[in-house]
Amino acid sequence: MLKKTLEEFSIASSTKDPVPGGGGVSALVGSLAASLAEMVTNLTTGKKRYQEYEEEIQQIMAQAEVLRKDLLECILKDAEAFEPLAKAYSMDKNAEGYREAMEKCLKDAATPPYLILKYCTDVITLDERLAVIGSKIAVSDVATSVMLAHGALYGGYINVKVNTRLMHDREYAEQLDAEVAQLLQEYSARAVKCYENVMERLTNG
Repeated sequence: MLKKTLEEFSIASSTKDPVPGGGGVSALVGSLAASLAEMVTNLTTGKKRYQEYEEEIQQIMAQAEVLRKDLLECILKDAEAFEPLAKAYSMDKNAEGYREAMEKCLKDAATPPYLILKYCTDVITLDERLAVIGSKIAVSDVATSVMLAHGALYGGYINVKVNTRLMHDREYAEQLDAEVAQLLQEYSARAVKCYENVMERLTNG
């Protein structure tokens, strides 16, 4: 999956095949958000104007690189988790062990989009700081990054929900729903605020 060209990936996601679907695409978008954040650090590091932030920029650079790779890995994790779930959907609902198998598959399938959402909150956190200390010539890329992460955040959220709604373990499902809803509410607002802060920085110098 990760070795596909951009054209191949876009074609694959346009077919009736279930993967890459919303989860895998959200992971790719999140990874691109992290890539842009990393690019901004590369355009900021070593510049005299931002010398006082050099150590912090280096830290953000390292974190963005890890997030970029982690989110790419989520493309594979999402695809791998969906395969057994697809098989479970085709099982006889009255077969012995069906309910337990389906429950496990649903929980496993909810994990990659949960990770996508969590990683995107980390990207947004990095962007918030880069909006302040990143090179002004690249600050529009911070805004682009944070809104890509914002979109992937919603993609991760809905792909958690599509699995929790079918779980029989309602305590587990409701706890996970509550956690992702809280993260979505908080970081969606923070992403939009970060975007607005970049606009203000560009407008007011």
